[in-house]
Amino acid sequence: MPSIFKAGDIMIGGIFPIFNKQENVNASFERKMQRINCTGFDLRAFRWTQVMMFAIDEINQDEGLLPNISLGYKIMDSCASPSNVLRASFTLVSVQKEEESTTQCNLPLTALVAESGSSQSLAVAGTLGPFKVPMVSYFSTCACLSDRRKYPSFFRTIPSDFYQAKALASLVNRYGWTWIGVLQSDNDYGRNGISAFTKEVDKMGVCIAFVGTILRTYPQSKIIEVVEMIKQSTVKVILAFVPEGDLYPLMKEIVKQNITGIQWIASEAWVTAARPSTPEIFKSFGGTVGFVVRKMAMPELGPYLKNISPYSPPQSSFFSDFWETMVGCKPCLSCELLPSANVTLNNQVCTGEEKLNYTEKFFDVTQVRVTYNVYQAVYAIAYAIHKLLFCENDKNNVLRQCLNVSQITPKHLQRVSFVDRYGENVFFDENGDPPASYEVINWQLREGEVQHVTVGYFSTSTDGTYKLTVKEDNINWITGNSVIPKAVCSDTCPNGTRKAQIKGQPVCCFDCITCADGSISNRTGAADCTLCPEEYWSNERRDKCVMKMKEFLSYTETMGIILTALSLFGASLTLAIMIVFIHFRETPIVKANNSELSSLLLVSLFFCFLCPLTFIGEPTMWSCMLRHTAFGVTFGLCISCVLGKTIVVVTAFRTTLPGNKLAGKFGPVQQRVIVFSCTAIQIVICVLWLIINPPFPEKVLKYYNKNIILECNTGSDAAFYAVLGYIGLLSAICLILAFLARKLPDNFNEAKFISFSMLIFCVVWVTFIPAYISSPGKYTVAVEIFAILSSAFGLLLCIFVPKCYIILIKPERNTKKHLIGKLQKASL
Repeated sequence: MPSIFKAGDIMIGGIFPIFNKQENVNASFERKMQRINCTGFDLRAFRWTQVMMFAIDEINQDEGLLPNISLGYKIMDSCASPSNVLRASFTLVSVQKEEESTTQCNLPLTALVAESGSSQSLAVAGTLGPFKVPMVSYFSTCACLSDRRKYPSFFRTIPSDFYQAKALASLVNRYGWTWIGVLQSDNDYGRNGISAFTKEVDKMGVCIAFVGTILRTYPQSKIIEVVEMIKQSTVKVILAFVPEGDLYPLMKEIVKQNITGIQWIASEAWVTAARPSTPEIFKSFGGTVGFVVRKMAMPELGPYLKNISPYSPPQSSFFSDFWETMVGCKPCLSCELLPSANVTLNNQVCTGEEKLNYTEKFFDVTQVRVTYNVYQAVYAIAYAIHKLLFCENDKNNVLRQCLNVSQITPKHLQRVSFVDRYGENVFFDENGDPPASYEVINWQLREGEVQHVTVGYFSTSTDGTYKLTVKEDNINWITGNSVIPKAVCSDTCPNGTRKAQIKGQPVCCFDCITCADGSISNRTGAADCTLCPEEYWSNERRDKCVMKMKEFLSYTETMGIILTALSLFGASLTLAIMIVFIHFRETPIVKANNSELSSLLLVSLFFCFLCPLTFIGEPTMWSCMLRHTAFGVTFGLCISCVLGKTIVVVTAFRTTLPGNKLAGKFGPVQQRVIVFSCTAIQIVICVLWLIINPPFPEKVLKYYNKNIILECNTGSDAAFYAVLGYIGLLSAICLILAFLARKLPDNFNEAKFISFSMLIFCVVWVTFIPAYISSPGKYTVAVEIFAILSSAFGLLLCIFVPKCYIILIKPERNTKKHLIGKLQKASL
């Protein structure tokens, strides 16, 4: 197998994917294994070999590090193939046979710098682990390699994908991308990386629309299948967790089919790769965002790279491949022996005067990343060897050799901690991993070239927390502006709606359902609606709980105005009748109607008409107590007066019978006693009501969803119905007595009027009870006011209006002669 070799006291092996593709070989036990052919010379990997050589030369010149000991190296190609890397590792660690015409000696291998691909590193680490050969990788990121039980001798100078998965998930979550596609390479790197990423985004509610699998050795038909899957999907953001060599064939096909408008997220394996970073690829992959390890400027490496020449013996065939790739012709190292070689090679043989173009990215050492990882890997091995071989004498402060180089084990590398010449602290944790930190890279086209612009950082801390910082204004998205691409299966549900899962679809695909009445969602993307507090209700947009409208019978609404007007009209009419009676108090009809009881009845009716005013307006503690007690007392007084008048009427006309002395026993004193005793019983009931369980204002929520009914709770239903029952009892007695006296003279038909008024009163209050119970909210109050006004108007109109008619309209009938004449006729 071809290699780059330099002898030294201590040998370090190196394996790099100098060629990135191994041609398919049909293995058979019937014939000898053919020589492996590798294609696709990789300039980036070749530079990794050069930095390893550069670092070893630098260490050999350092008098403080491994003094008087030289390091040597043997570097081999893996062809980015697990099988080939295993072959290379066995070649490096096995006892070699000395061959003729070679300077390669049989020297022990101390440690190994390998490999870029995770699958390749897994193969080597699993094989060399039992032999305790330390291995330091510079580009293998699979989190599976941190398993110390399986890979005790594996170390690396690049962070584990455990952290990259968190970084990628943080980026996806930051921009609200919940519907994305992923591409993985068909190897350990891709599968483990996507697995770790999926575990992270599952916690964030992100859905994976599809998983495409690719590999550099796949036939074109499989590449086209993945492209078709991308075209048919609705995703606008795709994560490619794939090495650059595996992704490049897919990238060319995507550009060929002119697939644009997709925001690509890159893993560290390809985001800064030079081969795909071209204006042609940029047409479909412009605006790519990804994570990569920190960059470093290595100015001392520049002159070393510029001195590469295939004509400086002894050199490996790799240098000829490099020269052919960079210059475009193949150097002929034996042209003096074969003068006709130029003809046979169709003029592609170099003349020896070609010069390298130092403006190529290969020579740019201002922003090296993986190259710097290789540099640190070599130095980590050197420091481990140094601490193993030398110990410091405290007395003379001189170094002396303590152990033999063959005794180096992975535990010596585990203890390495130093600061390199660029100021970086190099050490490994218990899993052989370095501290994790990434830069956020954005693909931008500047002056016709694709630039990898740093737009943010991702870092972890010792306590396990991590932080993603992104400079939003510096990012150029695939949209061509600062508008962040949208990646959702269903648009985020707006305020006032909730997500409803679509059956058979991922959780990211849903319908938006408006919140039910009384519930809201005041944030976008709500999974459930929140019920409003008891005294609140949802607004029309269902995004805010608003205070329910307080509903009560107010003075400003139409019903309140009408009832207030009727109440005041009744009070005014009562007052007017009272004035008429006072003015005509000396007339026979007023005297005959017992002016004292009539005046007291008018006063009680006046207050009965004013009583509804306490029912209108927002209920308070005082208004609730006043309205019911005032109603009970005023109507008790009113009916007591009517009862007194009824008894007076009955007794007055019974005196015309011979031997009847009842009128003399029922004078003014007895009338007052009846009125005030009957009223006193009602007052006692009301006082007990107020003391034991008084009425109080209450917020009723059961009638309406959007309104709070403010009403007065009676406190004690028994007391309330006792007040009504007592009034009903008095009115029933009045009705019976008036009915018995209905056949009085037509000119003095007081008993008929009282009977009719009591009939109206009883009908009103009998119908009031079911209407009161069945009416909700403010209509309960309106029914009660209507009953009060109806009964009061019935009493007023039936008892007093006929008398006012005679007094004001028919004064000729308001004479003593007229009244006595009628009475005499009635007595005969």
